[in-house]
Amino acid sequence: MKVAKDAVPTRIDSPVAIARQQPDFGDSTGYGTLGAEYFTLAQGTDITPLLKGLKDDLCQAPHWGYVVSGALTVTYTDGSTEADETGDMFYWPPGHTVRADEDTDFVLFSPQHEHGEVMDQIQRNMEQSS
Repeated sequence: MKVAKDAVPTRIDSPVAIARQQPDFGDSTGYGTLGAEYFTLAQGTDITPLLKGLKDDLCQAPHWGYVVSGALTVTYTDGSTEADETGDMFYWPPGHTVRADEDTDFVLFSPQHEHGEVMDQIQRNMEQSS
């Protein structure tokens, strides 16, 4: 699920402040502590090979985030894809991989434990390939 800034409903609109809020933007029930992450991916980077060894060889942590600049393609377990671009807020449920279509900076908020396991697997795969 992604939402462009201008599509987020405005809750407060005054001459000095605008506040937008998207309700029902993913469910974090049962996940505990969240971690905040800032990623920079070069154009063409595809993390799919680095996820080998995880369930379905995909990231199994949910993420809430924002594309600071650039463009990503997210591919889900069912093969569907989503394009997330500069200014988009997004929710990625468990079961996905990511490719950078441009040089991209993005921010993630993720369950710390679940995404820690994914990051550990990525590091192991990087060590094996070097």
